Amino acid sequence: MTDVGGLAFASDPEALGFDSARLARLDDWMAGMVAAGEVAGASTLLMRHGRVAAFNTFGHARVGDAEPLRFDAIFRIYSMTKPVVGVALMMLMEEGLWTLDDPVDRFLPELSDLKVFAGTGPDGEPVLEDAVRAPTMRELMNHTAGFGYGLFDIHPVERAYREAQVLRARSLDDLVARVARMPLMFQPGTEWFYSVASDLQGAIVERLAGASLGEVFRRRIFEPLGMVDTGFHVPSDQLHRLTGIYRGGADGLVEATTAFDMPINDWSRPPPFEGGGGGLVSTATDYARFCQMILNRGELDGARLLKSETVDLMATNAVPDAVLTRSSPLRLLPFSPAFGFGLDFAVMIDPAAIGAVEGRGTLSWGGGGGTWFWIDPENDLVFVGLIQRLADPVSDAFRRETRTFVYAALTDPDK
Repeated sequence: MTDVGGLAFASDPEALGFDSARLARLDDWMAGMVAAGEVAGASTLLMRHGRVAAFNTFGHARVGDAEPLRFDAIFRIYSMTKPVVGVALMMLMEEGLWTLDDPVDRFLPELSDLKVFAGTGPDGEPVLEDAVRAPTMRELMNHTAGFGYGLFDIHPVERAYREAQVLRARSLDDLVARVARMPLMFQPGTEWFYSVASDLQGAIVERLAGASLGEVFRRRIFEPLGMVDTGFHVPSDQLHRLTGIYRGGADGLVEATTAFDMPINDWSRPPPFEGGGGGLVSTATDYARFCQMILNRGELDGARLLKSETVDLMATNAVPDAVLTRSSPLRLLPFSPAFGFGLDFAVMIDPAAIGAVEGRGTLSWGGGGGTWFWIDPENDLVFVGLIQRLADPVSDAFRRETRTFVYAALTDPDK
C-alpha cells in the first residue's frame, strides 16, 4: 500500500524500528476481537517519523456486511473533536483575540455571576454560594472550570444538566444559555471534571471568528491539512462509507440508537449545532494527519497552523498540583503527578512512575464511540484506532491492548 490519504508509507515496519512479527500480534488480536463478535470492524493506523508503519482494517463496516471494512471508512469520533476545537481556539489566541488568563465571561457574557454548588439542604434542595471568581480560559480548556456535562449520574449538578437537556440545545447560543442557568460543580480551578467546556470553546470560536464552527474548521484546519472526509455530517454521496455503531448486548452486538440517553445523531444532515465537544466524523488517515501536525509542533506538509511554542503549551500539564495529588470520585482519569491534562489533551508526564509504556509527553484522548489516539513525541509516533462500539470495558480494552502491542513491537527505537 502506498500514498493512502496523502500519507507516506515506509518500505516495511523494520525501516521505522518495528518488528513485523511483533506487530502481527496486534493484527491477530484485532482480528480476534472481530471474530469474537466484540466489534463489527476496526481500523488501526501506526506512524513513526512521519511515515506509515502499518495501516490495517479488520471486519466490516456493519454487522452482516459481506464487503471488508474500507480503508477510507468514516467513523463517528465524538470527543476526538475536542483537540480540534482546542487547535482552532489557540489559532485565535495567536491572533491576539484572547489570553489563557481571560475570564470566560469576557467572551460568553451569559456566564457572568455564576453560582457554585455547595451541598444540599435538609430537604434535598441545592445550597449555592457565589463563585469566588469567574472561570478562566485556561480552566475551560483543562476541565477545571467547574462546568458539568450531563453524561454521568454522579453529582447533583450533572443530573441538573441532564434534566435541562443541555446537550440537546437547538444552537450553540442556546447551549450557552442553558449552561448559564446551571451552578458550577465546584469553585474554579479546585477540581477536574470532564465537562461541556469544549462546546463552550466552540461557541467562543464562533463569536471571535464571526463564522460557524464548521466553517472555521473547514477553512483553517481541514483544508490546510488535507482532511477531506472530516466534518459535522456525511455528504449524501458518501453515506455508504459511514460505519454502523453498536453497543454490547447479552447476545452480541446491538445497533445503538441512543448514546448517553440521547438519540444517536443523524449524520446524513447538519446537526442542530456544531459541537466542539463531540460532533465530528472522520477517517483514520484524516485524523492521523491532524495528529501528525500536532507531533510536528503545528505544521504538516508546509501548512503551519500553530507556532511550535503554542503546541508545546497545549501539551504541557495545566491541572494544578493540588488537584493532581488528591483523588476524587468525580475524575474520569486517574490523575497523579505523573499523569495530567493540558489544553484539550491528556498528558503523560512520567510514564515510568505509573507503569505506562508510552513515551514521556504523550498526548491522548478518545471518543464515546470507541475511537482513540495517542501522539508520542519521545518516540516520534502516532497511533489512531477506530471502532464503533459505545464506550464500555470492551472498548477500553482496545485502548489498553494496542499500546502494549505497539511498544512491544518497537524493538529498535533508535532507527
